[in-house]
Amino acid sequence: LSLQQDVIAGFLYAILILVVFHPVVDLIDNFNLTYKYAPSVAALGRAFGMSAVEKMEEQLAALRIARRCAPSEEPAYLLDIHTSAAAQPGSTRFVAVCCSNKSIRVYDRETLHLLREYSSHPRALSGVRFAHTCDSVVFSACSEGTVKCWDVRSALQKPVQVFSGYPSNVFISFDVCCSDLIVCAGTEKVEKDTFLVFWDARGITDCAGTTKEPLGVYSESHNDDITKICFHPIEPNLVVSGSTDGLVNLFNINKDNEDDALISTCNSDSSVSSLGWCGKDYKQVYCTTHDEGFCWWDMAQLDTEEPITLLHVLDARESVCAENHGLHYLVGGLYHEKAGKLFLIGGTSTGDIHLISCGTDGLSLVGTLCGGHSATVRSFCWSQTDESLLTGGEDAQLLLWKPGAVERSLTKKASLKISSSVQKRVRVHNTSLKSRKK
Repeated sequence: LSLQQDVIAGFLYAILILVVFHPVVDLIDNFNLTYKYAPSVAALGRAFGMSAVEKMEEQLAALRIARRCAPSEEPAYLLDIHTSAAAQPGSTRFVAVCCSNKSIRVYDRETLHLLREYSSHPRALSGVRFAHTCDSVVFSACSEGTVKCWDVRSALQKPVQVFSGYPSNVFISFDVCCSDLIVCAGTEKVEKDTFLVFWDARGITDCAGTTKEPLGVYSESHNDDITKICFHPIEPNLVVSGSTDGLVNLFNINKDNEDDALISTCNSDSSVSSLGWCGKDYKQVYCTTHDEGFCWWDMAQLDTEEPITLLHVLDARESVCAENHGLHYLVGGLYHEKAGKLFLIGGTSTGDIHLISCGTDGLSLVGTLCGGHSATVRSFCWSQTDESLLTGGEDAQLLLWKPGAVERSLTKKASLKISSSVQKRVRVHNTSLKSRKK
């Protein structure tokens, strides 16, 4: 009985500390100091169970800038980021960045040292992806009508393989299936034609310099520019495509023809800007739109009487309360496997980064990272392994955020004053997090 009383008394005392001292914790945290009761409060939360949102809020609160890339001689917007999977524990991981100056830059994942830069793209790039089974192979798509494959171990500026489209093709989206067997690219609408173009990607490093012709195309399922393509994370035959026609189509490419391959068509009611898979066994699909809308569907309900739409938000900027920062845009989605939770990344034109929780009852702000970027954040990549975040923006900065990190800054802060079309001066780093529950 005495033991039970002690446990109850201790629990009530912990709650008292949480209620009385919580404002002080917030105040001191804004000055980047450590409050002595904070570990106890966090431990209490873990002991009595935390929700997925609370866990993510704690992870976000711990993020600090660990590295930032050195300024480039030719500053450019960082439009897309992708990281390689480590071939074995301890091996080097790479980061590939797609830039607005038509170049692909490859960095060391931990140090953000520039390793390679490929500039032989005559027109705009539409993304970058590492192979899943070979951590040194990276793909890029160009609006000239090609998808190129590069081996980052080679110093040569020539791709090891080129996947060529048909003469009129202008590629603005692409992806590689999880088995690395198929590459698919989406085109702009030319006259009345819009295509999903497919290639056999086997043997990409065994026939350097060769050009591959398409296996075939899908041409009937979209009637406008195909802005996004996303293969299923674990089932190589499943792929979703999104378009400015508002449609999100799910295909099983193992079928013999396009009609049979089309499993489902969902309507976002707006031009699709990003796509992704989420949920248990990745049976759900989400998308964001160019006017900051959000749609979320459960494909597991296709053969049932239940509705497949989990949430449809016309404008996330109106439904998410982001305190005084505001929400100016959405970047894309982030499915946290360990928490089994879908989040969105958004931000402001001054570089603040918002993490937004997605629930069937709506969207809510989890927290905000401030002080890293000085302009719009265009791309991000979350690592489930070490709970780190890579972000790239219009201020030409690539940042690596890690829990509890201390930034190893450059010797001269003046070297961070990079020109951009949005803002001329990069603010001095100041880590803080402001969170608010819906």
